[in-house]
Order: sequence, then structure tokens, then C-alpha cells
Amino acid sequence: MVSFFITNRAFLLSTVLVLSGVVDCFTSTHGSQDVRLTSAQTYSPVIKTELRVFGGGNNNSNTLTSLPKGISPFEKSKRDVPKELRTLAQAALLQGLNDRKTRLEIEFPPLLGGDNAKSQFDDFDNVQELNKNRDWCIELLPSLKSSLETNKDNIWLVLPDLKEVELAKNEWTGKRYQDAGSFTSIEAVTKHYASDDAQQEYSKPWGATFASFANQLMNGGGGDDPSESGGGGLLGDARALDPLQGTCNLHLVCQPGNGGPVEDWINVKAFHDAAGDGVPTCIVNGALDKVRDGYYAAFIFPKLAKTFDFYKSFEPMLFLKPISDKGVYGWTFRVYPEPWQVVLQTPVRDAKDQLIIEETVALVSSSRPTYQEALQSLLATAAKR
Repeated sequence: MVSFFITNRAFLLSTVLVLSGVVDCFTSTHGSQDVRLTSAQTYSPVIKTELRVFGGGNNNSNTLTSLPKGISPFEKSKRDVPKELRTLAQAALLQGLNDRKTRLEIEFPPLLGGDNAKSQFDDFDNVQELNKNRDWCIELLPSLKSSLETNKDNIWLVLPDLKEVELAKNEWTGKRYQDAGSFTSIEAVTKHYASDDAQQEYSKPWGATFASFANQLMNGGGGDDPSESGGGGLLGDARALDPLQGTCNLHLVCQPGNGGPVEDWINVKAFHDAAGDGVPTCIVNGALDKVRDGYYAAFIFPKLAKTFDFYKSFEPMLFLKPISDKGVYGWTFRVYPEPWQVVLQTPVRDAKDQLIIEETVALVSSSRPTYQEALQSLLATAAKR
């Protein structure tokens, strides 16, 4: 049943891609940034590979966070990379919240590290990504709750749909996790706020009516949708949802839109606006570059087009994205409040003929470099080696 539902989400996405006529690039540019680089902003030292957390919000520090170990496609690592990324993300997120940031973004490849690690060169599907992103967010909750010194009602873990909430509750049964935040869905949060604000209605995904009808048929037919009445079914069980009251201190939104309906992005903006801009929304692996960089044509997706400026205003707390082109490999990397880095990774053999990965900072910038600027910095740095 689950696989059928996911397949429908993938089918809807495929239809959207055909209609939009736009080809996705794994490392998209950030067209909203117009970066002017000076010689003082670029340098090429070989950096160490230990994990360092940039602390205290000191923007004048010359210390930059190094890339987590074990993320290069040239090596197969069983390191717990997701845990290292959570350490970085939590420190950055707490700093961002302390700085009164309310539109926050975390972006990284979710399949890095561990026994089943995969890079962009490997085959993987949206289900694997979604599972990893969900687990990553759930494992973040306990330490985040402790650091914020709050209770579960004030951190809402907003999952893409009801079925994901049900799966999360079934797979993470421990009290440590279920008491660390309120498990809910994009639809539930949007409707919760819409009850107080008629201007912020829930945007139902295309095909949702058919899916609801199929859900009824698979559960005996007739009557209400069992997912809404609490009887479970293909689309999930409403009893898995935690109750929501008032507003919270943080919306932690897991993978909206990416691999699912575009209405996810529309609804996230709707509930953020309805809650008020004083309530922070942090989106984890929501593929926001697709929204703000023209992946979806405005004349085909007019409602989505109204969110473009909203998502361009998000501040990256942790950003890690691979660049692979013209024979070079590296990363665009940022840990808030540090500047942006472009890091070249080069595989070399040491005296014992063991493979090691040398990392060279090719570019440091106060604003996010475009894809072409990042690539040119990697090529220039590689040419000097």
C-alpha cells in the first residue's frame, strides 16, 4: 500500500516535469545572488579535515568549519555523517534563532555516510531520500528540544503527509523521540491555522480526490475517507497526528515538495504566513532552489509563482551541495553565520599507496556564489595544483 501511494506521488511529479519542460540540474545556480568577488575573498590553502563547529557568532573569525569527513564519492565511508551534520545544523540553527531569523533552511544530500551510503553518482529513489530525511529530523528533535528548553508542544515536526506521520510514529516508538516534538503533517498544520484565517486555505494536491477515492475502495468502499475518520488505510491514519494548539516556537518541515506535489511549497508558505512571521519555519531538504530558480514555469504554476520571493528570503543554516563538472569535484558549503565556501576535493595516493582526499578551499564569499562562479573557482584551484 505504501509503495502504491509513493508511486502516485512520483507519477504526479513526472507529469509536472513534462508540463514544465524544464530540465533539472543536480547543482542548480542561485540566480537571486549577484556576487562580486575580490581578491581578498578568494584563497586556496589546504585545509585540515577535522570537524570544527563555528561558535559564538563571531563573523570576524578566520576559522571556517571544515567539511565533514567521509563525504567524498572517491571513498566509501561508514562514518555517521548524518550525526555530524546534525551537530553542525543544530549549532547553526540555535544561532539563527538567537539572531531572530524566522525563515531558515537546511540542505544536504541525505544518503551520505553509513553502510548504505550513496552519492549523486549512485542510483537511489525518492522513497530512500524521504526515509533518511524523516529519520534525520526525528533524531534531531531530542537535543533540539533540550537546547531550546521547551516542551513537545512547541516544536512541530511537519512531515509531507499523513502516511509519513503514521510511519514515523510506528518506527520511532521510543518516548525520547515521541515526546521531543509534535508529529504532524503539512495538511494538518495548514488547516489548523486556516481555521483562524480564511485567507490561508489548504491547497489540495492535484490527484488528491482520486487518491481519497482509491483509499475508500481499498477499505471496503463507501462512507468517509478512513484516513480522515481515523480508520487508517492507504493514505495513513489520522490517529497518528499529535494535537495542535495555538502556535509553536518552531516549525521543522521535512522535505516539502521535493518528490511530492508542488502544493507542499504553497501550503508551507500559507501556514508560515498564518502563524505570523515571528514563528520560525526551518525547512530540511525542501529543494528550495527548484522553487526560486525558475524550475517551475510561472505561467503553468501561478500559485507556486507567488511563493518565489518567500523562498528567496530563506537563510541557509547548513548548506552542503556537490559540484561535479569538467573533471573537478567539490562542494558548496556554508554553516551559519560563516561565509560561503567552495571546497575542492582531490583524491591522491600517499607514500603507502593509500587513497587520501585533499581538501582545498577554492573560494570564500559573503554571499552564495552561483554555480558558474563555484565551478570556475574549482577549475582555477585545480589548475594550480
